Amino acid sequence: MIKAILAPATGSHTDAAVFAAAVAVARKFAAHIDLLHVRVDSTAMAATMAADGGGAVMVSGLVERIDEEADQREGRAKTLFQSFCDRERLAIAEGPAGQAGVTAQWLRQTGDEASWVAEYGRSADLLVIGRSADSEGAALDTIEAALLGSGRPVLIPAAAPLAALPETVVIAWKAAPEAARAVTAAMPLIAAAKRVLIVTVAEEMGLSDQEGARLMNSLRWHGLDVSTRHLQPGMTGAADTLLDAARDEAALLVMGAYGHSRLREWVFGGFTRHVLRGAEVPVLMMH
Repeated sequence: MIKAILAPATGSHTDAAVFAAAVAVARKFAAHIDLLHVRVDSTAMAATMAADGGGAVMVSGLVERIDEEADQREGRAKTLFQSFCDRERLAIAEGPAGQAGVTAQWLRQTGDEASWVAEYGRSADLLVIGRSADSEGAALDTIEAALLGSGRPVLIPAAAPLAALPETVVIAWKAAPEAARAVTAAMPLIAAAKRVLIVTVAEEMGLSDQEGARLMNSLRWHGLDVSTRHLQPGMTGAADTLLDAARDEAALLVMGAYGHSRLREWVFGGFTRHVLRGAEVPVLMMH
């Protein structure tokens, strides 16, 4: 069951899709939404920017400019939050006592957005984080930090706001622990779907097909309408083949987030990053 949802409030136009996805899930489960705004630490940022030169005057000027931009961003985020709550008729609540239906709360911290989102995310059932666009919205490293550091599933909505949750779920399946954890984490959404499609994308028929059949049988014990499909990767690769299948089904895509390196900036492989950047459907990931 999903009862506690966390979403960053960035003050950018990408917030609309994030807030819409959060409330679409929240209405399904009568959940609470925490909207977290992380204000940049102007002193730390100015010191970093001026590290190669300048002096106290330069740093002071940078701090003032950064603070001014941070004020504007925070003001936009708070206005969007208030408008969102008014439009969706959400009650403001810090705790569950005496509350019924969907509620929301404004949270604010200062510092590194990725770190704060991961920290708050550990106490949530689901994180909803939008892709950045034109240098706005949550950065890709915030999504990666949430996947790596929170231990929770992350829902990345498409650019277009969701009016409701998709009725079809596409599970991108492979024989990996990340995929299994993603299915477990997504079970509340999978159980609410009218149709579930398990998709494997591989060069040859083999173990992935057997694994997919076993997963199908397991999900059918939950009373779900489940089928499988094995696809060969197209000319543009396995990731695009998977994304095309999910787009054609107008589905929520559930998949594991796969890593290939222990280095933080390279932790996710090309397949995962491609999906993070290019999906036209909402994606739920778990590492």
